[in-house]
Amino acid sequence: MAQDYQDTESAVAPEQQVTFTHRQIMAILTGLLLGMFLAALDQTIVATAMRTIADDLNGYSLQVWVTTAYLITATLVTPLYGKLSDIYGRKSFFMAAIALFVFGSVLCTFAQSMPMLAVFRAIQGLGAGGLFSLALAIIGDIVPPRERARYQGYFMAVFGTSSVFGPVIGGLLAGQESILGIAGWRWVFLVNAPIGLLALAVVWRVLHLPPVHRLVRIDWWGALTLAIGLVPVLVVAEQGQSWGWGSPRSLICYAIGVVGILAFVVVEYFMGDSALFPLRFFRNQTFALGVVISFLVGAVMFGAIIIVPQYLQVVHGSSPTMSGFQMLPAVLGIAIGSVLSGQLISKTGRYRIFTVLGSVFIAVAALLLHSVTADTSLPVFMTFIFVLGLGLGNLLQPLTLAIQNALPPKNMGVSTAAATFFRQIGGTMGVAMFLSILFAKLTPAITTQLEDAAQSPEFRQAVAAGLQSPDPAEAEIARALATGDPSATHAAMQDTSFIQHLDATLAAPFKNGFAIAFEAIYPPIVVLAVVALLLILVWREVPLRKKSGLDDAGADTE
Repeated sequence: MAQDYQDTESAVAPEQQVTFTHRQIMAILTGLLLGMFLAALDQTIVATAMRTIADDLNGYSLQVWVTTAYLITATLVTPLYGKLSDIYGRKSFFMAAIALFVFGSVLCTFAQSMPMLAVFRAIQGLGAGGLFSLALAIIGDIVPPRERARYQGYFMAVFGTSSVFGPVIGGLLAGQESILGIAGWRWVFLVNAPIGLLALAVVWRVLHLPPVHRLVRIDWWGALTLAIGLVPVLVVAEQGQSWGWGSPRSLICYAIGVVGILAFVVVEYFMGDSALFPLRFFRNQTFALGVVISFLVGAVMFGAIIIVPQYLQVVHGSSPTMSGFQMLPAVLGIAIGSVLSGQLISKTGRYRIFTVLGSVFIAVAALLLHSVTADTSLPVFMTFIFVLGLGLGNLLQPLTLAIQNALPPKNMGVSTAAATFFRQIGGTMGVAMFLSILFAKLTPAITTQLEDAAQSPEFRQAVAAGLQSPDPAEAEIARALATGDPSATHAAMQDTSFIQHLDATLAAPFKNGFAIAFEAIYPPIVVLAVVALLLILVWREVPLRKKSGLDDAGADTE
């Protein structure tokens, strides 16, 4: 009898089933996109303004903790949002995520120190963890998988738009002394308030889903052990470069992380279907391989893209704002790939071919970027990143769709959260790995280029002229180059902005060295893309359901 009650409560009753028109879906989509835009825009705006923020709060060396705090909380709560929304419904949790994000943003506006800002960014992360995964899960509830792909293309467009406009807006705001009596950089956070309030109003007004309530336990022990396992791993991923990957602090983090992850697996085993990630789901080949591929794609995506603006700023002398515009080809590639794959998936019902194409495009783009030098023209470089964007656009959307389709509709939150969670973890690891490669190559590459340049009469003349320069920074670098002092190379490792103020001849070895380090990142990306391709080739394609999550849940109950 109790079991009958649980089954009845676990799904939408037939009389409550709702079929949404295209107009209704687009109205709901407006609120969902506003919520996702908040999180996506915030990441790029803050990254651009961080140096200004750190200087104003006198905490340049602490800025990494501001990013780490946000990343830890956003990653940890993603599976919790997915599980709780499966149990109690999504609207209230999505609105709570927006409210938490806005609240954290307002707190960040008034931060007086870097540690205080890190705490407030952690509160922001508590909201951000639900914005991406719940928006995709809600679309899964109201739109059949066969039709879902064309709507999910809008999410990719929002992600791409934020990648372009984030650096532009961040640069403009951070560059202002004050706006309405408030320091310019504080508006980087305050701008989230009106967008968030608008998103809340739209979601409250247009999102009407049937009530859901399931009588299952909440896996709080799983959440705790997951935190114990992941927090040290995420911390060492962010700090490992400065600590040293084999330092005592890193080794302690590895040990705690392993213990926490093993404890998490044990807890999930005993929690059964109430677990955050029920282990039986991983016996489903489509789901299991899908999350592994998501991990690899996250590493490739974040690792490949995060370095591109640095190349544009250091080698081509672009400002943060201009480098945002120069990323437009990558965004255009993501949008074209997403829209085309979405339309074709809706017509054919086949999705795996697009993940194959996406992996191939990424591998080709990585090979092309491996050939980049300091002399590579901007049009050529922008063509290469367009191919990279095209690959991501063909891969990201079908991958999420396949993982959602692999599990029953009642587990839509868990499946969507899994796709987001593993992609985020992969992205964190990828960024750590590729930045480590960059910095490991940078010092020897610049040193070699300076040694080679020192043999040139033109370079020696430029050094002599630099010693007489009225610019103190250029004169100091010229002095270091004239005496063989390694402080010039050390300066490039700490702050590359001085390179743009040097004479072109003096700047060339630094730019060439950075370009050499930059191209060294991409062979590992080719390897990861090929591994993802091999996994996709053995990945079983499950026919896409023709009913939405709500309709399927109602049919199960009936």
